[in-house]
Amino acid sequence: MSATAKASVASEINRLHAEVVRQADDSQKCLHAALVAAWQAGQLLLAEKKRVRRTMGDGAWILWLGQNFRASPRTAQKYMRLAESVADVSALEGLSLRQAYLRLGIATEPKSRANSAHVDELPAHVRLAGKLLVAIKRDAAHTPPERWTAFRQDLRALYDHLRRIFEAGPPNFAGPPLSNKDQP
Repeated sequence: MSATAKASVASEINRLHAEVVRQADDSQKCLHAALVAAWQAGQLLLAEKKRVRRTMGDGAWILWLGQNFRASPRTAQKYMRLAESVADVSALEGLSLRQAYLRLGIATEPKSRANSAHVDELPAHVRLAGKLLVAIKRDAAHTPPERWTAFRQDLRALYDHLRRIFEAGPPNFAGPPLSNKDQP
């Protein structure tokens, strides 16, 4: 690769890095703006709730919300709890609305997976292998050295069986078995 091409690649990498930094900064600003808007809406909702209850009675608040607020009563409740919890929203600088709710103990629903990209579930053998590795690592940390030998012997039969499977390859496998240097 020529020096000019290397400089061009480096220039593009740095341009993209600058874009990442700018977009991340814009994202933080948007998250804070959403938090401020929710806090301000909460302040207004609290004031309106007092007014509605004073002029129309306690039961009128839910009716007022249903007619005038374009979100759920639960959202209104979270906005009001946010406004009640902090006198100055700048105390929550750098947090998303969800992070602020969590920090203040305001219950939130789990994030919905409905709009996220579909990711296939891992095959059962991969999930089980992962669980086995986690268990081995966890138990290894708490197993006294004298019991570690017994632990290894318990797993030796499984290791030998799996090794035969991997060395033989899948059914109808035409390639040579793995050599010792190919094994992890």
